[in-house]
Amino acid sequence: MNEQTGFIAGYILDRQGGGRSITWHQALEWTPADDGLLWLHLDYTAPQNRTWIAEGAGLNAIVSAALLAEETRPRSVTEHDNLLITMRGVNLNPGADPEDMVSIRIWLEENRIITLRHRRILAVDDLRQAIEENRGPRTTGQLVVFLADCLAARIATVIHNIDEEVDDLEDAVLTEQSQSLRGKLATLRRQTIAIRRYLVPQRELLSRLQNERTPLLDDTDRARVRETADRTTRYIEDLDSARERAAVTQEELSSRLSEQMNSKMYLLSIVAAVFLPLGFLTGLLGINVGGIPGADNPWGFALVSVILIVVVSLQLWLFRKKHWF
Repeated sequence: MNEQTGFIAGYILDRQGGGRSITWHQALEWTPADDGLLWLHLDYTAPQNRTWIAEGAGLNAIVSAALLAEETRPRSVTEHDNLLITMRGVNLNPGADPEDMVSIRIWLEENRIITLRHRRILAVDDLRQAIEENRGPRTTGQLVVFLADCLAARIATVIHNIDEEVDDLEDAVLTEQSQSLRGKLATLRRQTIAIRRYLVPQRELLSRLQNERTPLLDDTDRARVRETADRTTRYIEDLDSARERAAVTQEELSSRLSEQMNSKMYLLSIVAAVFLPLGFLTGLLGINVGGIPGADNPWGFALVSVILIVVVSLQLWLFRKKHWF
């Protein structure tokens, strides 16, 4: 089995920060009596992986179903001395939207770790690189903490970009007042809502994880999980702030666009009010019946023009007196 058929990576961790890569067949031959810590990273959508998780991995039906579920939310479940964890991270794959969160399912035993995903997770790439450089996790608890830290770090990058985008839109509202800004603000608000939807249960997961009664996490691991939970709380607060700022900016944009529209409509109303009596007079004098005053007078047109100018002047004087413009 290779990456195309669902086997992404496999390592025997030496519990000193390093490890060696193994094949799928070597992973199948591994036993808990062997030295080192086995870590398998698989694509849970591959049929052979689903079969192995359900029948060949030695997991009970409840754990297997949780690992292979199509829809997941961040959570942790203790199974005897083992631990089942589901976490989420932002989708930073090319062409993907960050708010389209990706999930990673983790099964922890004393000597074996199984992680499952469908779409690529960059935090796992960080973990693999750390192992190659002999600075990776030494225990199962440290591996969970490492992944949680990497997921949180990339969420921080996305939230920082959201804050910068909100700043740019706030400045743009003062200068551009464009209708296109409405779509950008609406997209930004939807993005913050979608990310927050998964960050809140992730924070609850981390808060609960530090209190799980399992020997897989020591005091240092729990302290680092607590720190990551605090960081996640700050990220949620930043998202709330960005969403509220975007809402205020959207209201300001709507107000400015409304004022702009009202100003144009007001100007058009003034123009219509000026030309309304002129249209009435010229229409009255233009009817095709006998007896029109000045029809045979060579000065008739000039006289009518003077009357129209006087009418316009009186209107403008009246509008100015009433402070209509």
